[in-house]
Amino acid sequence: MTDITARLAEVMPGIRRDLEDLVRIESVSADPARAGEVERSAEATRDLFAAEGFETEIVRAYDDAPPAVIAKKAGPEGAPTVLLYAHHDVQPENDHADWDSPPWEPTERGDRLYGRGAADDKAGIAAHLGAVRIFGDDLPVNLVMFIEGEEEVGSDTLVELLETYKDRLEADVIVIADSGNWDIGEPALTTSLRGLVRMDVEVRTLTHAVHSGMWGGLVPDSIMTLSRVIASLNDDAGNVAVAGLHSGPAADVDYPEARLRAESGAAEGIEWIGSGSVVERLWTKPSISITGLDAPKVEGASNTLVPAARCRISMRIAPGDTTANAVQCLQAHLEKHTPWGATLTTTVVDTGEATQIDASGPAYDAARAAFAEAWDGTAPVDMGVGGSIPFIAEFLEAFPQASVLVTGVEDPDTRAHGANEGLHLAEFEKVVKAEALLLRNLGELAR
Repeated sequence: MTDITARLAEVMPGIRRDLEDLVRIESVSADPARAGEVERSAEATRDLFAAEGFETEIVRAYDDAPPAVIAKKAGPEGAPTVLLYAHHDVQPENDHADWDSPPWEPTERGDRLYGRGAADDKAGIAAHLGAVRIFGDDLPVNLVMFIEGEEEVGSDTLVELLETYKDRLEADVIVIADSGNWDIGEPALTTSLRGLVRMDVEVRTLTHAVHSGMWGGLVPDSIMTLSRVIASLNDDAGNVAVAGLHSGPAADVDYPEARLRAESGAAEGIEWIGSGSVVERLWTKPSISITGLDAPKVEGASNTLVPAARCRISMRIAPGDTTANAVQCLQAHLEKHTPWGATLTTTVVDTGEATQIDASGPAYDAARAAFAEAWDGTAPVDMGVGGSIPFIAEFLEAFPQASVLVTGVEDPDTRAHGANEGLHLAEFEKVVKAEALLLRNLGELAR
């Protein structure tokens, strides 16, 4: 058997260099001007696995679609097949002035490596690569790599890719490295994720703008009307007031107040909204936020009643609910609570299904044992995530026979999608070791 601890120490310096090279590629899938960088990122990823003896190919759903990488390498005859997923595209870096070091130049400060994609999700690629290098040509399982190139823009062609390449992607176990751990020193398996419904809402009260002095007090203005609609979405305690949405229980996990305030960025003195445990409110109950508002700016505003106002609602739905039900419930609520005869117009922007994973069975036992060994006896937490990764539901639907494990490299201070995204280097090493141990454990199941 491979001495995993010894091999880990040997491969980590090279893995670190390869990760830094990937971070230097500006693979922002949301920026058409950097489509060439996304291609270069796919090519670099392909070449990394080709160098390890994988049969590799860049695939796409259609001409000009974002590039994904599929790579395969055989293990022992009769061994299970494991698919390892990550994505090579990244979020925009936004204002460079918000970064303490250049976003495309990986920089070590303290215990972290900073750079866009250093964690989300080029470290996921690097973790897979590290596990591969630990075993070399002595793989304990058959491996398939699927490295996507459009996760950060909604994985629009993922379903088509899963259908087109299903025979090459079929696996007994799927490891999706795009989540995180509970804390530094505390590993986790992600077993639930909320779904998403985004809806644009417009209310109209006038055919054209009119003078507020002449008509105020008789004609309702659209901003006041929209404010009433928005206010109806939560009760006085802050719970979502939309009838018919699902809520469920969450794991018995303590979320300390000091940590909660530090990680959330809550302003001093702010009170939490909603009822139930903290993790229920974050993981297994619906939430509604207003993420955009179209209305005149305060500066330069005239004494005018605005004829129409618009907002964007971002609704997270609990595991066990469906986007179809959530859209219907939200639409009915908005219609019921639009006052004064205003005209309501709604447009569904996008949706993503919630995920609830039954994390039981041999593959999950193998994962928990691997994590506990890598973290020196600390058992992993079964963690929920308040955000949405809709493609996980698509994997579950495409490969219902597979055990899907959701893991990752992030921690509460990773700051994925924000400035100063950073990878905790000591935790990353444990992630690589845990994945190698998982592959070993899965290989032993077949013996």
